[in-house]
Amino acid sequence: MTDKTALWKRVCVTDPKAVKAITGKQYQGNSPKPYWIVERLTEEFGPCGLGWGFSIVNERMERLTETEILHVAVVRFWYELDGKRGELEQIGQTKAVYAKRDGSLLVDEDAPKKSVTDALVKCASYIGFAGDIFSGRWDDSKYVAWARKQYEEEPEKQNLDGIRHSPLKNDDVPALPPEVQEYIKDLATGVTEAFRSTDADWHAAAVQQIKSEGLDDLQKMTLWAQLDSKTRSAFKKVEQSMNTQKEHA
Repeated sequence: MTDKTALWKRVCVTDPKAVKAITGKQYQGNSPKPYWIVERLTEEFGPCGLGWGFSIVNERMERLTETEILHVAVVRFWYELDGKRGELEQIGQTKAVYAKRDGSLLVDEDAPKKSVTDALVKCASYIGFAGDIFSGRWDDSKYVAWARKQYEEEPEKQNLDGIRHSPLKNDDVPALPPEVQEYIKDLATGVTEAFRSTDADWHAAAVQQIKSEGLDDLQKMTLWAQLDSKTRSAFKKVEQSMNTQKEHA
């Protein structure tokens, strides 16, 4: 059965270095840095305009008071996943004119750009990007420490094909049937033995075998957990090299 949360699990963990405190609002909290979201979208779907993109459906200025004007933008976001196109819309808004404490008016000429960026980040969050922030997990210092560890440990921070470790607790992850666990164990043994060899062809064959097995996300995570750090590192290097060769073929 296809894991419908696979994309969410891959992108929901936010790099602490890409998190900023919310300022200038009546509420407190954290938000992801927009360009980090752009980078993650590109990693997942490809270049903007090819694998994902957005358009401005409409935008307008709304007068709130005599001294406050709000810019509002509606953005339509699209992306390509597994040969299918996804699309959704969200609203972003920014104060374009407002009174400062001294009574003078401030005009923000970048308000339109900020509104569009706000809407784009909201759209990305609906498919999981920075999901840990928007779901409130970032309020837990223990979770933040865990997230930081995921980005500090490279390449152990990723599973096969770039799937990040799930932030769920162990008892929240469904166990594989015994026969599947045994099958995954045999695969892990084969990969480990192949990478103990100095033969590059064996390494490539092991990576190709795993990629052709059609494992689901949970099976990949289970397999990855059974490999030692040295094997993981070597596996990722070979996999990345094969992907690069395929792109330039």
